[in-house]
Amino acid sequence: MFFREGTCLANQRAEWGGCKECCERCVGSLPWASLIATILLYMGVALFCGCGHEALSGTVTILQNYFEVIRAPGETLDVFTIIDILKYIIYGLAAGFFVFGVLLLVEGFFTTGAIRDLYGEFKITACGRCLTAFLMFLAYLFFLVWLGVTAFTSLPVFMYFNVWSMCQNTSVVEGANLCLDLRQFGAVTISEERKVCTGSAKFFNMCDSNELDLTFHLFVCALAGAGAAVIAMVHFLMALAANWGYLKDASRMQKYEDIKSKEEQELHDIHSTRSKERLNAYT
Repeated sequence: MFFREGTCLANQRAEWGGCKECCERCVGSLPWASLIATILLYMGVALFCGCGHEALSGTVTILQNYFEVIRAPGETLDVFTIIDILKYIIYGLAAGFFVFGVLLLVEGFFTTGAIRDLYGEFKITACGRCLTAFLMFLAYLFFLVWLGVTAFTSLPVFMYFNVWSMCQNTSVVEGANLCLDLRQFGAVTISEERKVCTGSAKFFNMCDSNELDLTFHLFVCALAGAGAAVIAMVHFLMALAANWGYLKDASRMQKYEDIKSKEEQELHDIHSTRSKERLNAYT
């Protein structure tokens, strides 16, 4: 009875030890730097694309309801057409960076030591080095792209902040004759007069509506998402640079090991030949 209990306890401890080693191996095989950067990239892109899309839709509603801007007939390039183009760009960004994040995460998995032991020295080959260099180039290029997107997103945030500040301080601007003219922002042509002044009913209706407040905060969230994507690109660049350093050192080490093994094989062949010659001479 005691023997059976001791055997079961030993088997249980062995199972727990095996599970612990398996968990440690799984945790050690994860590329934490690439994984954190991928999560941050997906969060930033999702925040930018979702909030940016809804903010553009809110902008269309504000232009139509309070500034009475009408969509131009045909294929004329007006503010509504530009907003539609921006929406399609958002769709492309969401799809493209989803695939790019997966590629960078897979590259991080193949760089990890435990995965490299399972699948062989994949990263030391010329293909692995070229792939890492290409991903570094793409990461740097997309880093510049997201910097531009962040700067571009800050423009509507600044414009909506001015309008939102005017609405929050209606008692201060009540005596002043201030107008929001869309011609100053390039939303309409010079010949069209689309403006809302502080003392008009349209201005108070716009300030009391939910569209202005919601659109402003959506643009702020989109700006935060673009900033998160910039940070993710910097994180990816650091991880890829570290991977490239590993590849360079590993390639040199592999060449050294090849030369060393070749020299040892030559020395072994020389000793074998001399031993045979001595044996033949003795015979």
